[in-house]
Amino acid sequence: MLILAKAAMAMMLGFTLAIVSGLVFIPLLKKLHFGQTVSREINKRHLKKEGTPTMGGIIFIVPVLLSLILLYLNKSIEISYNICILIFVFIAYAILGGIDDFLKVKYKNNAGLSLVTKFLIQTIIALIFFYFFMRGGGSSTIEFTALNLTLPLGWFFGIFILFLLVGTTNAVNITDGLDGLAGGLSAIAFLAYGIISWNCGWLEGYQEIAIFCFLIVGALLGFLVFNSHPAKVFMGDLGSLSLGGALATIAIITRHELSLAIIGGVFVIETLSSFIQVISIRKFNRKIFLKAPLHHHFEELKWVENDIVKLFYVVGLLLAMAAITYGVWL
Repeated sequence: MLILAKAAMAMMLGFTLAIVSGLVFIPLLKKLHFGQTVSREINKRHLKKEGTPTMGGIIFIVPVLLSLILLYLNKSIEISYNICILIFVFIAYAILGGIDDFLKVKYKNNAGLSLVTKFLIQTIIALIFFYFFMRGGGSSTIEFTALNLTLPLGWFFGIFILFLLVGTTNAVNITDGLDGLAGGLSAIAFLAYGIISWNCGWLEGYQEIAIFCFLIVGALLGFLVFNSHPAKVFMGDLGSLSLGGALATIAIITRHELSLAIIGGVFVIETLSSFIQVISIRKFNRKIFLKAPLHHHFEELKWVENDIVKLFYVVGLLLAMAAITYGVWL
């Protein structure tokens, strides 16, 4: 019951502070003219979203960090080695996304940082994480618990970590194309990893990692008050990259890396749809989807935006429940 009480407290704290942050930051973002530039290649219905404030990730990032400070000062949590690594990745990707968003706003286009620059910085963050993860006693193995199999990767584990971090951050970023879509799916994913983390009693700081997850869940629910259709603010790369980086980090630290493909299954599907579309056009000069990523395909089929988001929520929740059942119970 104490675990349940802590989880509820963390979500309530994150939600409350996110609501306050939204009321403070949205008017500020409007005043600074940090508006979204909408690509003309997207569905025409999106053109009315032109100028909606972006960089809204600050609405849930600040509450999470502030909550951790308050809980530490209240001696409700301890600062462990693993939570420090997690916070570093969370902040580092937030800074990267913030710079990208700022450049888009400044030059009023969706270019931002070049792909090479962004990938280079993401690689540096992943290498720093890999160094501290291994120094803290991390293992360079992958476990297939269903098969009772452990696969040693050696130095290749560093490449695997890079793939997870870069892949997950970009997957969340790609999914952030409809009001409330990435935020809601991320809340479901962090809820799943919060439950899984509570079951990792062998891990140093497992309770703090779980509380971090529940804080983000609450903060994202608060963010969705402003981001659900019609959105009053977008999370931007500031939010999507920080969420993706944190998700991948928690998966690696808790040694549930393979579960990420299930918990974040909708993110994976969205990314694959874009990849398949690009390959199909370049190699065969034809489209598989009416428009990619997948949520835009449904838009082209004249689906209502809210219906697409609800469908993806349901799929994400079902996948998360399946991962929880396997990761905690079976």
